Parts: sequence; C-alpha cells; structure tokens
Amino acid sequence: MEAELIIKSIMGLIALLALLIILLFFEPNKEKKLKKNLPETKAPIKEEENNPKNELLSKDIELNSLVSVIKNKKSDAKKLEEALDLIIKHHGSVHKKLGLRPHPDFAIYEDVLFTLCRHPNANKDLIINFDRELGKLNPEYKQEMNEAITKGLNSRGI
Repeated sequence: MEAELIIKSIMGLIALLALLIILLFFEPNKEKKLKKNLPETKAPIKEEENNPKNELLSKDIELNSLVSVIKNKKSDAKKLEEALDLIIKHHGSVHKKLGLRPHPDFAIYEDVLFTLCRHPNANKDLIINFDRELGKLNPEYKQEMNEAITKGLNSRGI
C-alpha cells in the first residue's frame, strides 16, 4: 500500500513538472510583446531611410532612437558616425558611480559599445573615437568601457 502511494506521488510530480515545462516554453503573451516592440524600434529607422540626404534628423536626438540606429545592421558607417557624435554631444555624460558599481544608466552605453563592436559596418576608427570621447567625458567608467569593447570584439566571428 505504501509503495503504491509513493508511485502515485512520483507520477503526480512528474505530470506537474511536465506541465510547468510546457508553460515555461509556451508563453502566449510573448508573441504579443514581440509584435508591440517590433514597430517601436523600426519607426525611427524607416524615417531615416526616407530622408533623401541619409542624415539623422536634428529633432531625432533621443538616446533610444540613436541606439536603434546603431543596432540596425543596415546602417552604414556615415549613419553610425552621426549617431555616435550625437550620443557624445547630447548624452555623453553618465551619472557618477554608486560606490564601486556603475550607475544603472551606464548599461545603455555598455550595450552601445558592445553592439558597435559587433556591427558589420563599424570600423576601428569609429570604435576608437567613440571610446576615446566617452572616456574623456567619463574617466571613472574607463575600465567598464574597456570590458564592453573586449566582450564585443571577442564575440565577433573570425
């Protein structure tokens, strides 16, 4: 009788585990979230492609829109350079460190450095100039910037 109860308990736990695994991989809200986020990130990019001069609009200096230009794999070197210049000009200063930890806002700049290093149209001059200018404005974050660049360069396929 006790063995039968133990076997039923084990089978019940296996069924519960299988149900949880199915729920883990099947999230119905995940598709809706992806659809909602997709148009938001592509909207500034389409706006730039329609621009006959292929320059960034002067109104378009929000950090999120500049980051979306850098994350766009179709951006050419000129667009990348303009976006990086605008980031340095308008968003170059990062908040001071919180003790030994970097400020949470610095995660955006780490992501920009990492993405820039992996971008197919980025060259060494763009990466070095952006690192140098950002390092001048934020000398206390130099080690974190070097780590982000190293991670980005190491993640590139050879």
